[in-house]
Amino acid sequence: MESNEQIERTTDLLRHTLGPDLLGSYLHGSAVLGGLGPASDLDILAVTRRGLTESERRTLLAGLLEISGLTRAVRPVELTVVVQSEVRPWRFPPTGDFLYGEWLREAYRAGEVPRPAPMPDLALVLTMTLAGNHPLTGPPPAELLDPVPHADLVQASLAAVPELIRELEEDTRNVLLTLARIWSTLATGVIRPKDEAAGWALEQLAPEHRPVLEHAAYLYRNRHYTEETWSPQLRAGVRPLVAEMFTRIDTLRRRG
Repeated sequence: MESNEQIERTTDLLRHTLGPDLLGSYLHGSAVLGGLGPASDLDILAVTRRGLTESERRTLLAGLLEISGLTRAVRPVELTVVVQSEVRPWRFPPTGDFLYGEWLREAYRAGEVPRPAPMPDLALVLTMTLAGNHPLTGPPPAELLDPVPHADLVQASLAAVPELIRELEEDTRNVLLTLARIWSTLATGVIRPKDEAAGWALEQLAPEHRPVLEHAAYLYRNRHYTEETWSPQLRAGVRPLVAEMFTRIDTLRRRG
């Protein structure tokens, strides 16, 4: 299935499920800001007038389980639904109304249904949506969303670090690239695509740490997850690189 077809099917699913209560839907992330890698998600934000009903949650979930995937032929779709009144006027932490991601597929298959919950990561999602300015339905995102203060971007970025560290062994490339993006965002205030954030971080790192991050960026640009390989030498350098980036991130955090 082509990426454009997946985006169109997701957009149609949102329209048919929510009708006039869908205020706008927006493509963001790699597809807009830097170009899709072989394993990149299709990131979509939907802004609604009200919270989803139970029936709407189950309809969206069933549709996304068919549209999204994690193969060479089908990309993962990450859909975030937010009620406009929960983020405008902006406050932190925001509440998201619905979240679909492939990392949760097993839980969904077992009967879990996405529910409203605090989502600090929405600070990053909204910022990327505003920067990308790519409506699928509705007006430009700036007509529905407020800018996120830099302090809240920092707080949201830091909130993600503990979970990233726990996922290091099973999702090495994405953890390393996400840490590089957090570091870059805290240092510069700019949310870069993952491979561009890696390029920024490589200029700051000592030579001994660069090959590991260079390899993660190479995988991102050129390889699907099924083709991901790490030599013993590179694998041995992963945790020292993580420790170095964590130290740099923590230094920025303490400076405020």
